[in-house]
Amino acid sequence: MRRALTAGLLLVALAALGYAGFSALKHNAPPLDDFGPAGDFSLTERDGSTITNADLAGKVWIASFVFTRCTGPCPQVTGTMARLQSELKGEPDVRFVTFTVDPKRDRPDELKRYADHFRADAERWLFLTGDEETIHRLLTKGFMVAAGRSEQPNPPFGQEFDHSTLLVVVDKQGNIRGYYPGYRSPDGGASEQGFEDALRQLREKVVELAK
Repeated sequence: MRRALTAGLLLVALAALGYAGFSALKHNAPPLDDFGPAGDFSLTERDGSTITNADLAGKVWIASFVFTRCTGPCPQVTGTMARLQSELKGEPDVRFVTFTVDPKRDRPDELKRYADHFRADAERWLFLTGDEETIHRLLTKGFMVAAGRSEQPNPPFGQEFDHSTLLVVVDKQGNIRGYYPGYRSPDGGASEQGFEDALRQLREKVVELAK
């Protein structure tokens, strides 16, 4: 009797969970991969224009975080963005947005040189600068990724900032929908395959969100 009662209660619980899931879908609950809004911002693009998060409404976009004098993985991360720009060229509603974590040095003219080096399409790929504190707060509080000055007392040239190398996918409503590695692990092997698998998943996610 006790086993039968336990089994019955389990079935009731499972039914309730199933109904709750159906009810959430019915009432347009946020998807499980929705990490919330990336946050509001008003920053300066490499052409000197002001770009806000509202300018990206209705577009799916991929965010990256670098600085131009970086001697670490930044060039590889930007190279991955350049690759995605090419691979997603058939998606008119997709944009790419690179935020500098060193805005005091990375003024618009410096970002333009950097963007030109990676053949960034000015119509699809934005490079943003502004106030350092504002950008770091946006990254840590909005995108929920690491960004800040190096804790080393005298960091070497090109290592003045510690920051995330992740790529962040943002949907048409400005909500974060996924985090993906921005560059291959130097170890190669299985980690290289893992990177390729992650990029494939990123592309699939972006195409799905852009529909």
